[in-house]
Amino acid sequence: MQFKQKTKQGHVLIRSLLLVLFCWLAVEGCKKTDAGTATGDATATSKNGTNPSRDLDLQLMADNFVSPITLAEPPDGSHRLFVVDQIGKIWIIDANGQKLAQPFLEFPAGKMVPLRAGYDERGLLGLAFHPDYKSNGKFYLFYTAPPPPGGPTTNAGNTNLPMTWDNTTTISEFTVSAANPNLANLGSERKILQEPHPQANHNGGTIAFGPDGYLYISIGDGGNKNDLGPGHVEDWYAANAGGNGQDIEQNLMGNILRIDVNASGGGKNYAIPQSNPFVGKPGLDEIWAYGFRNPYRFSFDMSGSQSLLVGDAGQSLYEEISEVTKGGNYGWNVKEGTACFNAANELTELSSCPDRDVYGNQLIDPVIQAPNAANPEGGHFVVIVAGYVYRGHSIPGMEGKYIFGNFSSNFTPRGEVYASNPAGHGLWSYDKLTFKSFGADNIGNFIKGFGQDSGGEVYVLGSQRLGPAGTTGKVYKIVAEKKQ
Repeated sequence: MQFKQKTKQGHVLIRSLLLVLFCWLAVEGCKKTDAGTATGDATATSKNGTNPSRDLDLQLMADNFVSPITLAEPPDGSHRLFVVDQIGKIWIIDANGQKLAQPFLEFPAGKMVPLRAGYDERGLLGLAFHPDYKSNGKFYLFYTAPPPPGGPTTNAGNTNLPMTWDNTTTISEFTVSAANPNLANLGSERKILQEPHPQANHNGGTIAFGPDGYLYISIGDGGNKNDLGPGHVEDWYAANAGGNGQDIEQNLMGNILRIDVNASGGGKNYAIPQSNPFVGKPGLDEIWAYGFRNPYRFSFDMSGSQSLLVGDAGQSLYEEISEVTKGGNYGWNVKEGTACFNAANELTELSSCPDRDVYGNQLIDPVIQAPNAANPEGGHFVVIVAGYVYRGHSIPGMEGKYIFGNFSSNFTPRGEVYASNPAGHGLWSYDKLTFKSFGADNIGNFIKGFGQDSGGEVYVLGSQRLGPAGTTGKVYKIVAEKKQ
C-alpha cells in the first residue's frame, strides 16, 4: 500500500497530472506497473478447463470501516472474523455475519504516530493469533508507535528534515479479556520487538505464524524512493550506494524476520530459533530472508506446499511477489523484479548487475512480476497487494490459485483482483478476475488488503479513500455468482 515518486514518460497530460497529484498526497510519490507474463484483461482458467472468473462475485460482509487492511480468524472454533482498521481499531464480524457494535480493540490517542488523512502507510498494520489462542488468549499486533525520544537523528545538515526518526516499528503481545471474548485486554500489552523506523513509508506490516509455529514479521527498508535520505546504511553494492535491503548486519529493515514468542533470552522478550539462517554467521539472528523494499503483505499457503509468498512494492518499473525460502536474498536494491535497478535514473535499467551478494547468496527473482504504472514501456499496477492461495471449497475451479491485487489501476478507486496458477520456477502467469456486481474493470475501491478464514475462503478489503479517512471501508468475500 504505497506509492513512489515517478513520472511516466510518454503519458498524456492528464495522466501526468494525476500522477503529480497523488504522488504529492503520498509523501514520497507513486509507482510502476505489471510485468511481462500477465495476460492483462484475460480471465483465469482452472486446470480442469473451467473458467471460474466468469462465475465470481463479491459478497459484502461489513462496511463503515475507515481503512480496513487485513482480516484474520482466530483458531478457537468461533468462526469470527477480526478486521484490522488502520486507524487503530479491530472489529469483529461474528459467525452470523454481523459486525459487532463495539470494537474488539481501540488504541488510545498517542499509542500510534498520528496518521495523515490524505495518505499514510503507518498505523495498526498487522494481526496474528497465537496457534494456542483458544487456551491462552494471546494475539500479536504490528503498529507504528512514536519514535524514541532523542534519536536516532537524521542528517543534521539537512534542515528540511526532522531531527528524529519518524516512528517505531512495534510488535506487541496482548491477551483477550477474561470476562468477554469479544473484547481485548489493552492493559495486557507486552512489547516483543521494537525497531526505530526513519521515514513515514515502507513499513511492511504483516505478522503471521508459520506452519512451524514461529512468528514471521515483514519490515520495509526504511522509506523514501531510491534508498535516499536518512536511515539507509552503507551496503556492499557500490552502484546503488546505501540501502537496508542488502544489509543484514546493522538493522532489521528490508527483511522478513522469524522469532519464537514462546521463549525469551538475551534480554529480549523472544528467542531466536536456532535454525534461522544467520545464527552463528554474519547477519542478525532474527532475519529469515532479505533484499526487500516494502514487503507490505505476505501469507503462507494453508495447504499444499505451505509456501511463504511475499509481495514487495517496487519503485517505478516492476511490482513483485516472491516465493520466499530460508536465507534468500530477493534482490532490492540491486534488482527491481528481474531488472537491474538504477538508483540514478529509476526509469531505466542498468545494463548489468551482480547475480550474487557479498555473502555468496544468489539474488532470487520473483515468481510474479507486474509492470508499474510509471514504467515507460507500459503498465498499470500502482502497488501490488499480496493475497492468499485459495483453499476454500465454495468456488469450483479456484482451488490452489494464488489470489492477489492491484491497489489501483489509475490512482483512483479502481482496484483489481488477479489469480495465478503457482507453477514452480520462473515467472508465473496471472489473469484478472471479474465480478458480476462490479463489471469487468475493477471493484470500485482501493484494495488495501486481503484476508483468509479457516476454511480457506478469501476476502478483499478496501475503501474509496486513498488514505485513512472517511467511512467507505468495506470487507468483501469472493464467492461464486448466484445463478438466477
